[in-house]
Amino acid sequence: MLAPGDFQHGPLRAAEFFSFSTSPPLLRAHRRANISRVTVPAAAVDLSVNVGALRLSNPILAASGTFGYGVEFAHLVDLNRMGGFVVKGLSLEPMAGAPAPRLCETSSGMLNAVGLQNVGVRAFVAEKLPALRQYRTAVMANVFGYTVDEYVGVIRILEDAEGLAGYELNISCPNTAHGGLQFGSDPRMVAEVVSAARKVARRPLWVKLSPNVTDIGAIARAAEETGADALTVANTYQAMSIDIQTRKSRLGRITGGLSGPAIKPITLRLVYEAARAVKIPIVGLGGIEKAEDVLEYLIAGASAVQVGTANFSQPAACVNILAEVEKLCKTNNINSINSLIRSFQADSP
Repeated sequence: MLAPGDFQHGPLRAAEFFSFSTSPPLLRAHRRANISRVTVPAAAVDLSVNVGALRLSNPILAASGTFGYGVEFAHLVDLNRMGGFVVKGLSLEPMAGAPAPRLCETSSGMLNAVGLQNVGVRAFVAEKLPALRQYRTAVMANVFGYTVDEYVGVIRILEDAEGLAGYELNISCPNTAHGGLQFGSDPRMVAEVVSAARKVARRPLWVKLSPNVTDIGAIARAAEETGADALTVANTYQAMSIDIQTRKSRLGRITGGLSGPAIKPITLRLVYEAARAVKIPIVGLGGIEKAEDVLEYLIAGASAVQVGTANFSQPAACVNILAEVEKLCKTNNINSINSLIRSFQADSP
């Protein structure tokens, strides 16, 4: 996914995504919740949730790759009002990322091919993490690598640093030690990387699953059985877009990751299936733009959610959606948001 700094190499200016007047129509915030007015209880809604051992003030976090390292957004949004955020993916060494163009608008979403550009874990600890310690919100470090040893190496460095609430393993990366097959596509490789990470991680360990699998339940169980404290469901979908004039990809690579409202119904199903397969908490991610989206994910089985693409058209998307969630709960006399989690009624009317 993307962050503000990624646009310096891309075809579009960052301002095009951070301005309400100039952001692409399909990436602007969509319709507000159409809520009827009723008398609401005076008591505030309890929005706090638990994701395993980690307690969050509310269930809304910013997704990795859409919120930079957090500090870039501090002048645009009150970070302390967020349930948390997941920083841009961290690798053992700095990475320059993919060639431009890096993004492409699609119907109800966008494709990105950033290539996991980042400053590297050591620079993050030295340059970014000190500023993040002043905030009360939960800061999660997204971790990736191309071998098991690289995952372990990143976590070892982070373990010696203060200011993090936990880790999120991105297992959608190709395992170069096993012919380039994605870690997250095979339960045995999932077990290998999660088990290795668990041995060195003292903080909560979330595992971010790929949606590009045949049976997400089998992948989810493999992560749970080898030490995951929670699962993030899911990463972006492999997709492509072709310029009919040049007959080439609209991205600098042939394919990219599809995100945005278009993927929400598919990911909602994956959250439901994963929640049926495991007992550990699920964090839902995919196409969340308004309060109803959040509640749908919680009902389907998520304990919390992450907001991704919406951050590009609304830097304050997380706190804006949070305000709508509280209003929607009051309107429907929901005193605690926890009452919605895994409350889906499977019987059809």
